[in-house]
Amino acid sequence: MRRRRFYEKPTERRRRERAEAIRRWRKLLKKKMERDEL
Repeated sequence: MRRRRFYEKPTERRRRERAEAIRRWRKLLKKKMERDEL
């Protein structure tokens, strides 16, 4: 996680958090799919 030197706007923060959540979810989904294929 990058450390932020300056305050980020709440909207930016929310957008970033949602993007990170989607990324984590996709990674998890991919892992699950691979496990099911084997």
